[in-house]
Amino acid sequence: MRHGKKVNHLGRQAGHRKAMLANMACSLIEHKRINTTVAKAKALKQFVEPLVTKSKTDDTHNRRVVFSYLRDKYAVTELFREVAPKVGDRPGGYTRIIKLGNRLGDNAEMAMIELVDFNEVYNAGKKEVKKASTRRGRKKAEPKAEATPATETSTEANETNE
Repeated sequence: MRHGKKVNHLGRQAGHRKAMLANMACSLIEHKRINTTVAKAKALKQFVEPLVTKSKTDDTHNRRVVFSYLRDKYAVTELFREVAPKVGDRPGGYTRIIKLGNRLGDNAEMAMIELVDFNEVYNAGKKEVKKASTRRGRKKAEPKAEATPATETSTEANETNE
């Protein structure tokens, strides 16, 4: 009996399945949308969404964890640099599956899986907001407005002394 076993095996051995999902995830991150079968799209959604959640906090540990799943440093870099800032305020649901109909050759159900925030049709009215942060997480800089009055008062003091 398969009580409590929720993994879709996709007709593959464990190593083949993990490699296929890693390759599909890299393609999804690189191209922002891919066409595949519905079953693979659903399995890919479960594979990618925790990785996108981890990419929201950019530190060495999370990069290494994501790299252990994806095994492609260019995909990891793009995930942390481009994808994570766009989905920073979203609490989940980073991917969307759209059914496309059946494939001509074998009549398999096809679907398009895409990253939600990268669809130009749905996000036409929204403007992109960039976060100002460094690698170590420092977000605030010293306000320069306080330094300006101090320099003005010191120049006024020098003029009165003369």
